[in-house]
Amino acid sequence: MAWDQKIFRIVRVRNSQKKGVLAKLLTAIAEAGGNIGSMVLVTETSLHVVRDLTITVESESMLETVLEAMRANEGTKIIEVRDEVLELHQKGKIAIRSRYPIESLTTLRRVYTPGVAEVCLRIAKDPSQARLYTSISHMVAIVTDGTAVLGLGDIGPLAGMPVMEGKAMLMETLVGLSGIPILLNTKDTDEIVNTVAAISPTFAAIQLEDISAPRCFEIEERLQAMLDIPVLHDDQHGTAVVCTAALMTATRETGMDLKKAVIGQIGLGAAGQAIGQMMMRLTGNPVHGADLSPEALSRFEKLGGIKSNLKDIMANCDIVVATTGAPNLIKPEMVRKGQIILALSNPNAEIDPEVAMEHGAAFAADGKSVNNVLGFPGIFRGAVDANAPRITQEMLVAAAETIASMTPPGELVPSPLNKKVHRAVARAVAEMAIKQGIARADYVPYVEE
Repeated sequence: MAWDQKIFRIVRVRNSQKKGVLAKLLTAIAEAGGNIGSMVLVTETSLHVVRDLTITVESESMLETVLEAMRANEGTKIIEVRDEVLELHQKGKIAIRSRYPIESLTTLRRVYTPGVAEVCLRIAKDPSQARLYTSISHMVAIVTDGTAVLGLGDIGPLAGMPVMEGKAMLMETLVGLSGIPILLNTKDTDEIVNTVAAISPTFAAIQLEDISAPRCFEIEERLQAMLDIPVLHDDQHGTAVVCTAALMTATRETGMDLKKAVIGQIGLGAAGQAIGQMMMRLTGNPVHGADLSPEALSRFEKLGGIKSNLKDIMANCDIVVATTGAPNLIKPEMVRKGQIILALSNPNAEIDPEVAMEHGAAFAADGKSVNNVLGFPGIFRGAVDANAPRITQEMLVAAAETIASMTPPGELVPSPLNKKVHRAVARAVAEMAIKQGIARADYVPYVEE
């Protein structure tokens, strides 16, 4: 998942109604290292103007520097500093709501007792009816143990909850699925597998999230073998889908043939393994892989990859994807003319895209452009709509191809807020499931309510 580590604050300032006060204030903010986003006029009198300024900085220390510069600006008074991100998260970002108002005894009897007994008996006779008569058909479990949260690492399941809520919001907003965060207070692989399997009847699909490698590989594999609903580790496959779409776009823009290019994957954790695997399935060619872990290299080799190292990949590969978490790992002098480089670690990439382009890369981008949100909502929606028991590599490739085909000229990927893209991804995934013969019910495309 792409993550941009920046600090946002809303600073309310009162400026004297004098010429140049605002201009000098904005200059002071910029010179102190702050970036200015929105600027909202709150009140204005003949003596003062009150505005809310959105300030973005790289660190808490830089924030203090910016605030001191603002206070020192003649004619400016800081009224308050608000953390809008924390305010937004208060009491959580999601809630379960009733779809029908209960305003009469008649309605109560229909939705609860005695009316609900008829529905229970119908499902008892034919369990498949649960998809029609309960919310199971649109419920997705978002499961984490908090061991690999964003770029923060092992911070525990409670600290990972804001991310899980965010995933749930995106699912509901973009494709109408009900994502339910599940926090597991264990790192034991067997306990995670058994717990998720035990609660699985509640859900139409399982999304594994922020679980560290290599445990994530075994957990996903074992759960999918046990369950007849889709299980997907988003940090692996969601990242791989969007990265593949980006490479399809980049090769199209540069005139490179993706199926003939020599591809290198630097960093073979959850995302790197999945990206390399998808590239090999898509092109039919081995991918060169580099990692400091012998275990990761061995696993990648078993998947069909070629063991390599940073130096050789940069020297010999036409396309380089990096997911190491190591900022500035790729030195400018390593860049070969004509290369496509996706340095996806956040908040600091393995090489700045502008630096890579200056040193000969034909195309370069960082993790800010490659966000899983373009993949997982539509992938799950399509799999659930088709009632598929699993998500295949072919379904993932169909998602990537759809994202690439809907990318506007000059862009690496479409806007993640474009709901048409998510609906198209859902349709492509469902249709591929039908084509593969694993859809188990009449397919009805998702239509926004």
